[in-house]
Amino acid sequence: MRLEKEVTDTPGEEALPEVLMRIVSELHDVAYLIERIEPQLATSGQPGVLAEEDRMKVLQGIDLAVQKTRGLAEFIDTITAAIPEEWLVDTTIALSLVKLADMQKALAAGHVRHGHSQPITKASGDFEFF
Repeated sequence: MRLEKEVTDTPGEEALPEVLMRIVSELHDVAYLIERIEPQLATSGQPGVLAEEDRMKVLQGIDLAVQKTRGLAEFIDTITAAIPEEWLVDTTIALSLVKLADMQKALAAGHVRHGHSQPITKASGDFEFF
């Protein structure tokens, strides 16, 4: 990662705080997606799916994953406020390493996504091939 104090017109370079805030948004999205799993396991009364003790461990693990993801988002959000807008970072290589197209698009410059990557309004049974 290269930081600069002067604004340039190099493609792929953008303000570090803007990049970090897109990461914050993605982390909140991940927490939301993980959270949606919990009710499915909590209400699954099918015998043999998970023993009661195992089910509690899994639910606690899901809860911890959500808390950690939100904690990371809040941490990055808070430190981003102290970063000057003039600091630039080239995101070209980092974006090329992101394999999920929706995430790559959400992290790319100038793309604003409203809502979550997996909205609740999607019909049950909808899926995407990958």
